Amino acid sequence: MGKKKKKKIDLDNIKPEEKLKYEIAKELGYLDKVLASGWESLTAKESGRIGGILARKKREAAKAMENDTAEK
Repeated sequence: MGKKKKKKIDLDNIKPEEKLKYEIAKELGYLDKVLASGWESLTAKESGRIGGILARKKREAAKAMENDTAEK
């Protein structure tokens, strides 16, 4: 079995939810590692940290949307 070909990641053409994940990786200093070797190069602790921040931001966004609709 051969190795999978890695596609070069185009940060300008990614889905909004993916964009947030890359932004968090950049904030934490993991973006270079991800771009060089892919998400699988991160440790469980590093990917868990990204996942935790991503979940918190999604919750905050949902709460803000809920508050905006309640005010109207």
